[in-house]
This record gives sequence, C-alpha cells and structure tokens, in this order.
Amino acid sequence: MTTSQSSPVHIEQAMPLAEMSVAQIAALPHAQLQEAHINLLSLQSMVRAVLDRMHTALDQRYAAQAQAARLANGRDFGVCHLNDGELRITVDLPKKVTWNQAQLAATAARIAAAGDKVADYIDTDYSVPENRFNNWPPALRDQFAPARTVKPGKPSYRLVLVQENLE
Repeated sequence: MTTSQSSPVHIEQAMPLAEMSVAQIAALPHAQLQEAHINLLSLQSMVRAVLDRMHTALDQRYAAQAQAARLANGRDFGVCHLNDGELRITVDLPKKVTWNQAQLAATAARIAAAGDKVADYIDTDYSVPENRFNNWPPALRDQFAPARTVKPGKPSYRLVLVQENLE
C-alpha cells in the first residue's frame, strides 16, 4: 500500500481497514497508519465530490417535477414522491429559516416596551465570542465565568512521516 496524497485511491485499499478492529488499526506500523489515513481522507473527499455531482444531476433531472408536485399540493417545501419508469423518487426539500438579528432585537425591544414578556415570543440564545472573553480584564471574566462551560470538540489528526536522516 504505497500511495501519496495525489495518487488515485481505490475502495479496495480501504477494505482491509473495514475488517479491522479499532485496536488493530491503532497497532498498525507508523507508515501503514499514515498511509491508511491519507487513503481514507482521499476516499472521503472523492466520495463527497461524486455525491455532490450526483445530487446536482438529480436536481437537474427531478427538481422541476418535484416543485410542480409540491405546488400541486399547495406546498413550497416538504416531501413529494415522483415516478420515473420503474424508479420511485422521494424528494425532501426542507424549510430552512433564518432571522435578521437586528430586526428581531428591535422587535424584542418593542415587545418589552409594551410590557410583554419577550420570552413568550422569542427564544434568546446568549453567547460570548471566546476571543472577547479572553481579552477581558480578570474582574469582568470572573463575573461571566460561572455561566461558561468548556467542552472538548472532536479532535482531528494529520499524519506525516518524518525522515530520521534529513542529510
């Protein structure tokens, strides 16, 4: 298994890893571990690119029919089912809503000014950018610290073989 990041990767190269336990993978020799990691990242990238093209092709082929089917049911979003010969296609167009934060803040201020509870109408999520928190004076940080929880994120790894003799 000798490949570099730019060489083509085939699914067959990843299959032995699919059969291995976590302990077996963790025990691989350095070079094999690094190579397997590069191969899997390359496969992931390739699969993501192919899936993107596939979804674009499906959009090209079925988006207009799906939109017509949803509109015929009086909906702009949601699930619809299409038939294309022997193929039954389920198309789900989810609704993604975003809110203008400045306008919501102004509306919340008007609700509060009218004497109503803002929480009855709007969910508020407070956050403090980490770079601001770290640059505050200690007295201010101490006031906010009880409301702050730090959890680890998901680690990422990059494996590079280092040549022992660079001469």
